[in-house]
Amino acid sequence: MEVGEDGRLKRHARIRKNLAGSSERPRLCVFRSHAHIYTQIVDDVNGTTLAGASTLSPQLSGDVKGKSKTDASREVGKLIAQRAGEKGIKKVAFDRGGYRYHGRLKALAEGAREGGLEF
Repeated sequence: MEVGEDGRLKRHARIRKNLAGSSERPRLCVFRSHAHIYTQIVDDVNGTTLAGASTLSPQLSGDVKGKSKTDASREVGKLIAQRAGEKGIKKVAFDRGGYRYHGRLKALAEGAREGGLEF
């Protein structure tokens, strides 16, 4: 099993080989740093970013203060779902970025589903 950042990048490349976002079903991609989590909704066919959200978003700055990183991730999921809904996006392909689907990533996905996104 590959470990560390190099391993994550290998896993991400393996995932991305079979996963691409389109206009009908854009890709919800996730990047996780030690302190923050970032998401984007990307249309790979046109090469455009349709929406984005992170724990650094001004809309969330007061909501995530004092919360755990997992709870903050859930809020980011709800925010990205709200921004996607404003653009008329209901279905996305979830790109976990080579990270394991647990903890902060799982919380973000659950928050996005609570906000109305399907994947």
